[in-house]
Order: sequence, then structure tokens, then C-alpha cells
Amino acid sequence: MSLILIFTLCCLACSAVNDLVFKFFARKERSRGMFVMYVGIFSTLFLLFLPDKWGDDWRTTLLWGVIGGIFSAVGNILLIESMSSLSAGMCSTIYRLNLALVVPFSVLIFGEELGLKQYLGVAFALAAILAFLPGSTGAGVKQTDRKAALLPLVMIITAAVFRAGLGLSYKYGFMQGASPNGVSLLTMVLWIISGPVYCLWRERAQKWFDIKTVRYGILSGLLVAGIIFFMAQALKFKDANASVVLPIAQMSFLVTFVLSAVFLKEKITVCKIGALLCGVAALILLT
Repeated sequence: MSLILIFTLCCLACSAVNDLVFKFFARKERSRGMFVMYVGIFSTLFLLFLPDKWGDDWRTTLLWGVIGGIFSAVGNILLIESMSSLSAGMCSTIYRLNLALVVPFSVLIFGEELGLKQYLGVAFALAAILAFLPGSTGAGVKQTDRKAALLPLVMIITAAVFRAGLGLSYKYGFMQGASPNGVSLLTMVLWIISGPVYCLWRERAQKWFDIKTVRYGILSGLLVAGIIFFMAQALKFKDANASVVLPIAQMSFLVTFVLSAVFLKEKITVCKIGALLCGVAALILLT
């Protein structure tokens, strides 16, 4: 088994468990901003041991670390917010199917060659998202009013866009000579900065310190550090196609769906199964 595949599967496992942790946290009214900050702090501590943080060109590492950090922090804040209203299985599926954007942009930016199968994969990914639109039976939306359900759906789709931007920026940055370890560390530093900013902007009434939020932050910090580290390690290889590595890593939504059904007792409906089947078909065609 190649190192690229090993790193990608490790990223998948961390992503699946972390999505479940996000859902457990989002079930109650807690400060999302402070949670993001704690995750950033503990992830940074876990990533500090990495060697060669700046590489041969510290400016390039700094630039793409900041860009990747913005994509990552904003995307995950939106993911957590959407999970307060939507099921973990639904959010994870839509968020991880950001490959519908990764694939066409991989062609435009990196010149990677794709065929009919890959474009059919994108179509199946979009079909999976459409299965969760408000009004679909069993879509996992708590609100009965479609307008009320639209905002969290828009948030999770926007989060998927930012997640696609993260993967693509990583790949492009590494091609420009950025250090994978340095970019990973800087990404989490942006979480530390973005958390309090979001808290001051949207959550002034929330507590700045809560022991349960800290505990969730420690656990998620370890998992997020693993996600970023393993994805960076997989993408740093010259023969690692972003249009292949990133879709495999997104398969975590299948594991999250099972975990959410077991631990959160989320209902398994026809629409959810249909969305999952479309997601699986998309991944098979893309990889």
C-alpha cells in the first residue's frame, strides 16, 4: 500500500470521527467561536513537533498557510453552525462532497486530465446534495418550514465550497514550494484568530470559558490536527493527483453516517440512503 493511500485513509478516519464530535458539540447552545479557538490551540500544540516548518521559501509557506487557514476556519465554523439544525449525516455528506468543485477546478488549475467517468461522478455528487433539499422526505431537517430550513442548508453548502478551496490551495501551495508542515501549522493558527473574531461578531452573549467546550476542543483539536497533517502529507507527493486524493478522503461521510445512526440515533430514511448511494457512485467514478 502506497504512502499516499495510507495518509489519505488516515485523513478519512480523522474526518469521520471529528464530524461526529462537531455534532455532539453543536447540539447545545455553546460558543462556536471559542470552540474553534480551543480546537486551534490544541491542534497547534499537537503540530508543533513537526520538523521543517518553513521549508526553503518561508514567504510561500506563510502565504499559503494563511490562505488555507482562512478556507479551513470559515468552512468549519459554517459546518458547526449548520449542525445545530441539520443531522450529522446530512452535513457530513454535503460537506465531504465538495469534490464536485475540486474536480473541475483541478482541471482548470492543475491541468489534470479527466474523462467522462469523472464528470458523471460530479453529477452524482450534485444529486446527493439535491436529495437533501428542504421538502425532501426524511432529509434530516428539523424545521418544518422550508424557509427556516434554507439558511442552514446554504451554510453547509457554503462550507463545502470553502472545504474545496482548502484542498485546492494546499495542492497549489505545495506546487509553489510551500512546506506542508508549515502550512498545516499556520492553518490552525488562523483557527485561533478566527474563533474570537467570530465570537465578538456573533456571540457576545456566550460564555468565553466553558469546561465542556474546552474538553470538546481538546478532542477535536487532536482530530483536526490529524486531518490537516495527513491531507498535507498525501498531497505533497508530486504524483498525488488532487482529483484522486481529495475524493478518497471525502469518503468519511459514509463512516459518519453509520456513527451518527448508532450514537445519535439519527433516522435512516429513503432520501438519506439515496443520497449516500449517489455519494458512493460519485466517489467510485471519480477515483
